[in-house]
Amino acid sequence: MSSDKFTLPYEVDRAWCPGCGNFSIHKILQESLAKAGIEPEKLVISSGIGQAAKMVQYIKCHYFNGLHGRSLPVATAIKACNPELTVIAESGDGCTYGEGGNHFIHTVRRNPAIVNIVHNNMVYGLTKGQGAPTTMKGMRTSLQLHGYALEPFNPLATALALGAGFVARVCSNFRQQATEVIQEALNYPGYALVDVLHPCVTFNKLNTAKWYKENTYTLENHDPSSLEAAMDKALETDRLPLGIFYQQNKETFNERSHAYEQTRTPVCQRKVDPEKITQLVS
Repeated sequence: MSSDKFTLPYEVDRAWCPGCGNFSIHKILQESLAKAGIEPEKLVISSGIGQAAKMVQYIKCHYFNGLHGRSLPVATAIKACNPELTVIAESGDGCTYGEGGNHFIHTVRRNPAIVNIVHNNMVYGLTKGQGAPTTMKGMRTSLQLHGYALEPFNPLATALALGAGFVARVCSNFRQQATEVIQEALNYPGYALVDVLHPCVTFNKLNTAKWYKENTYTLENHDPSSLEAAMDKALETDRLPLGIFYQQNKETFNERSHAYEQTRTPVCQRKVDPEKITQLVS
């Protein structure tokens, strides 16, 4: 399938700064979806608020653009109602790990069969570059003029500790690797976290494309079935590993949900008695 299938049939002005890593992620996502054999009409992407959250408006698909930090519960509900859909929750590091941090934690615990793509540029790009959960300690931002004082949040280690079955990190500068990893995530039958490092050319002057080239490396001779090895790699901060840290199949939210114990018919296909609905809402 050609990635052109996910190109909108009309012109759209993508509201990102020239040189933003989101442009690369847009291409990576289209290529990954095509290689995974997904049809646009069977794809739903939910997002929150921010520069990354605008992605849903630039892909040919069904989408839900919601509140800040709320992409994951929407994605979970959509997949629960119609398991036949491919569902992606896509937003930025601030939206997903900050405002949406509580949802992030409990989505990992529930293990819905969705892909969580997080655009991680280590700042709040939409709101002019203040420190975000993943901002590096000591980095000067538009708000933290003397340097960011907090230890950065580690999403990969957190996801692994909570029992996530698929945990990966890629960088938008390395398009082939990122495409392959996201394709694997799309084929994974559970919650898949893909943290996507990318430059913010306007507000993050530290983590540039050159910085990522010098401070990342590709995982080699790594066993993705080993939780211990995955955690060791997730805790590395001197140079950031890229690739699939951990991959193990686990029982999904739909498989263990009480709503599916009596019937395997998706909620969207069940016949409902209008009189029962009236009784519930009256």
